[in-house]
Amino acid sequence: MRLQRHTPVDRFQHWLLSSCMLILLATSLLPVLEIKFQWVLIHWVTGILLTAGVLLHVIRVIWHRRIKYMWLGWAEISRQAKTLQDELTGSSNPIALPGKYSTPQKLYHLAMLLVVLLGIGTGLIMLVKIDSPLWQRNPYLLSQEVWGYIYVLHGLSALFSISLIMMHIYFAFRPEKLFYTRSMILGWISADEYSGHHDPALWRPDESNAGNETGT
Repeated sequence: MRLQRHTPVDRFQHWLLSSCMLILLATSLLPVLEIKFQWVLIHWVTGILLTAGVLLHVIRVIWHRRIKYMWLGWAEISRQAKTLQDELTGSSNPIALPGKYSTPQKLYHLAMLLVVLLGIGTGLIMLVKIDSPLWQRNPYLLSQEVWGYIYVLHGLSALFSISLIMMHIYFAFRPEKLFYTRSMILGWISADEYSGHHDPALWRPDESNAGNETGT
């Protein structure tokens, strides 16, 4: 039996935001490698698209009350610490299974959220330094010192984004994690994968659709 882990809308949103991130990194780093092309327009338009995508994602999560799936509370941190202690000491206690997302996945999501918001915030400010059909550039809006801080923060967001994306790709192709990758492409996990990696008390696919081999 197949259980739906990610809806089509969620998968489209994930790949859209991922594509935006890759395009932003490519358009910012390739010119440094002396690869010349009209990157500025592509970069800022993609940045606007990323901003809109993140905003829509936040609205959907709040509207559908799904923030609980990614919420990292003290009880979960304590449970994860106890599980790690049991593994290090060779205890025979059963490993605590997570809900829809594990603690490392939640920590990764939080790190990526902070990095992306830093990039978006500084990027939106930097838009005033370029001409567009909607506004005229004003490079004197801020002092040179403030612009320097903004450039540094924007560059740090790109640097950390590269590291996080490399980490994400690495774990996505690990054999024991491939079913997560498949679920982000096809949407589903098997019943065995669900029972072996998730606590039904913390996350349960929609039982109304289980007979049709789907879930939520």
